[in-house]
Amino acid sequence: MNAGVPHRYTAVYELLPNVLKNVALFDKLEEIHPDFLAEVAFEDSFCKFVVRDGLFRTTDSALDSRVNGHPYQGVVASYHGAPIVWRKEVWGTICHFDLAEHALADDEFELLKAAANAWPNATPSGHTGATPLGDD
Repeated sequence: MNAGVPHRYTAVYELLPNVLKNVALFDKLEEIHPDFLAEVAFEDSFCKFVVRDGLFRTTDSALDSRVNGHPYQGVVASYHGAPIVWRKEVWGTICHFDLAEHALADDEFELLKAAANAWPNATPSGHTGATPLGDD
C-alpha cells in the first residue's frame, strides 16, 4: 500500500482515551521507529481532524490554515488520513504522512479508505483494543 505513494510513512493509530497509540507503522527508509510516533496526544495529532471531519488531507500543513496553531503544523508536512470504524464508532485512523510535502492521488486515497474499511476484519494480534477478528 505504501509503495504507490510518495509518503515515507503509512500508519494505523488506535484511539484510546486522550491518546493515539501506533499499532502498525511502515517506514520506506526501514529505520527504527521514532518514539514520538509510538503515542501521540489526541489534541496534538492530525488524526483528531480525521475523527472530527471523517477524513483529513493536507499536502503542505505549513500553508494549510485549517491547522493554524497546531504543534505539528509544518513539521508533519503532508498527512492524508481516514477513520477506521468498528461497531459504528471510530476505533482509530490509517494515514500516509511525511515530513516533506507530498500530494496524494485520489485513487490512492480511495485505496487508503478501503484499507480503513477492511481493518476491523484484519486487525493484527498485537493491537491493544478489543476489536475481535471478523466480528462486526
